[in-house]
Amino acid sequence: MRDKERDSIDFGKSKIEPLFNSIFYPTLLSMVFASLFTVADGIFVGQGVGSNALAAINIVAPLFLITTGIALMFGVGMSVVASIHLAQNNSKAANFIVTQAFGVATLLMVVIAIAVFVFRIPFLRLLGSSDALLPLCQEYLLPILPGCICIVIQMIGTFAIRLDGSPKFAALLEFFPGLLNIFLDWLFVFPMQMGVAGSAIASSISCALAAGMALWYMFFRAEAVRICRMKLSTTSFYLTARNVGYIARSGFSSMLGELAMSMMLLTGNYVFIRELGEDGVAAFSVACYLYPIVFMINNSVAQSAQPIISYNHGAGNRYRVQRAFRVSLSTATVCGVLTTTFLTLATKPLVGLFLQAGTKAYEIAIGGLPLFAYSAIFFAMNVAIIGYFQATEQNRRATLCMLFRGLIFLVPAFILMPKFIATQGVWLAVPVTECMTLGMILLTNRGVISR
Repeated sequence: MRDKERDSIDFGKSKIEPLFNSIFYPTLLSMVFASLFTVADGIFVGQGVGSNALAAINIVAPLFLITTGIALMFGVGMSVVASIHLAQNNSKAANFIVTQAFGVATLLMVVIAIAVFVFRIPFLRLLGSSDALLPLCQEYLLPILPGCICIVIQMIGTFAIRLDGSPKFAALLEFFPGLLNIFLDWLFVFPMQMGVAGSAIASSISCALAAGMALWYMFFRAEAVRICRMKLSTTSFYLTARNVGYIARSGFSSMLGELAMSMMLLTGNYVFIRELGEDGVAAFSVACYLYPIVFMINNSVAQSAQPIISYNHGAGNRYRVQRAFRVSLSTATVCGVLTTTFLTLATKPLVGLFLQAGTKAYEIAIGGLPLFAYSAIFFAMNVAIIGYFQATEQNRRATLCMLFRGLIFLVPAFILMPKFIATQGVWLAVPVTECMTLGMILLTNRGVISR
C-alpha cells in the first residue's frame, strides 16, 4: 500500500493525458524554478561583480554541462532500464540498476573533479579563458567542484524518485535548494562582498542540500525502487560493469545533449571573443544564462513522457507508447513557440537584468538575443523526438541525432555563418543547427516516428 502522501501513479493503466500531466506539471515547475535560480545567480554576479565575472562563469560553464551530461546519462539510462524491469515485475533487478547508477556516476564525478582541480590552469585555457579572465575563472572554479559531485547525486535521485511515483517530491529537490541559493547568492555577493567565489560557494551549498534530500528519500521513503546493499565479489563487479554498460547505452544520447550545449558554449566563447572581445563573451553569457530555461522546459516534457513510454514499451503496449509520444511532441511544440515568443518580446528587460544599459556588452546582447531565441522552437521538437528514441531503446538513432546537433552541424555553423552575415551569423548559428537537425530527423526517421 502506498502512503497517503505518495502520488497515485500507474504507468500501465492510467489514461495517458492525465498521467502525463501529473508528472509534467511538477517536473516543469521544478525545472523552471531551477532555471530561474540560475538566472538569479547570473543577475547577482552581473550587477554585483561586473560583466567580466559573467564572462568568467561562462568560460567555466562547460564543466557544469559535463557534470549534468554524466548525471543525465546515468539518470535517463537508469530510468529506462529500471522502468522495463518494473514492467516485467522484477523489482530486485530495478533496485540493483538504481544502486549501480548512483554509485558509479558519483565515483566518476569525484575522479573528474580531482583531475580538474589538479590541472585547472590548462583546463581553463582549453575552455577559452583569456589572461584577463583567468583569475576570475579560477576564483569561481575551485569552490564549485564539490557542488558538481552533489549535482550528479541530485539529478539521478530526481529520476529515481519520479520512477518511484513521487514527482512532487522530485520537484522539491529544485525548489528548496533553489531558494537557499538565491538567499546565499545575495548574502555572499552583496553584504559579504565575496565576489564570484561567493556565488560558487552558494551554489555548492545548495547542491549539497538537494543531494541530501535525494539520498534521504532513497534510503527512507522509496518503495518501488530504492538503493540496496551490493555484494563485494567478482561476480558482483562483473554484473555492475555489464549493467552500467547497458545504462550508459540507454542514456548516452542524453549526455551528448549536454555535451552539445557544452560545445555550443565552448565554440561560441571562442568565436565571440575573436569577433567581439570580452564584451562579446559577456553578451553571449546572457543568452547562455537564459538558454537553460529553453532546455529545462523542453527537457521536462521528454523526462515526463520517458517513464510512461519505457514502462509500456517493456510491457509491449504499443498503443500507449505512441499515444504518450504524441502528447509529448505536441506539448513540446507549444512550449517551444511560447518560449521563443517570450524571449523575443522581453529582450530589453531580460538583458537589463544582467548588464548595465548603455554598455557595449548590453548593446551586443540586445541585438543578438532575438535571433538566438528562434532556436527554442526547433530544439523543443528535437528533444521530444530524441527522448522517444531513448525511451524505446532506439539508442543508435538517438545518438546520431545528438551528434548532428552537437558537432556535425553546430561547429561549422559557428565558424562559417559569421563569414556570410557578420555578427548576426554568430547569433543564428544555434537556431540554424537546431533547424537542420530537425529536418534531418524528419527525413531519415519519418516511418519510425509515424508508426
